[in-house]
Amino acid sequence: MQPWEKNHLAKQEMTWYPDPLQARLKDHIYHSKEGSAGSTGSAGGGCGCN
Repeated sequence: MQPWEKNHLAKQEMTWYPDPLQARLKDHIYHSKEGSAGSTGSAGGGCGCN
């Protein structure tokens, strides 16, 4: 593979979460729930009011 051919692999559909807004929402929900359990050490409770 040549460097100029790598743009074929960098398509939006090839990302783990094609929708960045959806990824941020999932990340926020995950950290809110895990913060209430105390496993990740993030601030705030499970209500998301940090």
